[in-house]
Amino acid sequence: MALDLEEQDQLDALKTWWQTNGNKVLAVVAVVVITVVGYQGWNQYQKQQSEAASSKFMLLGDTSPSDVKTIQTIAGEIIDQYPSTPYAARAALLAAKTSYNAKDIDSAKTQSEWAYKNATESSVKTLAQLQLAGILFEQQDYEGALKLLNEKHESSFDGLFSDLKGDVLVAQGKPEEAKAAYQAAISSFEFGSRYARYTQHKLEALGE
Repeated sequence: MALDLEEQDQLDALKTWWQTNGNKVLAVVAVVVITVVGYQGWNQYQKQQSEAASSKFMLLGDTSPSDVKTIQTIAGEIIDQYPSTPYAARAALLAAKTSYNAKDIDSAKTQSEWAYKNATESSVKTLAQLQLAGILFEQQDYEGALKLLNEKHESSFDGLFSDLKGDVLVAQGKPEEAKAAYQAAISSFEFGSRYARYTQHKLEALGE
């Protein structure tokens, strides 16, 4: 079908525009396609990593807590091979607890630090933070422990953080500040709970 003059002009204009800008358009399309495919590929890779890490983490649950060597080996593999998955920080936290119970405090400290710095789940990060602060307290690094306890954490752990803060302040010879920390802890705990009673005993020991 023959084109009228107006249609022919529009077609010629389109051809001219395409000759000038066609390569740019194709380049943009290519970038978009590569980005989409890359994103999908990355998501698939992350999914595979997470599934593999999950399988290994399940092995930790089937391992006796007294089997320190096996726990440390499996946890180490998860941390080394799947560091970007949530299971890595969970494994580090579990390994830290195992190390601590085995009196390997240096390893417990290192593993707790890794979990705190790399955890993607706020609850795991907070638990690692509390565990690390407790280790620093035992090592008499009181300033380090207080600094960690004063950093951001999940509010549901406020009672435990305040209770440990009170312990650190007692060790520093600051009874009045310790009392305030213990009182804050008791206010955060459920009334009459084991934690609340335990902290109340410590508060009473300071003459409250």
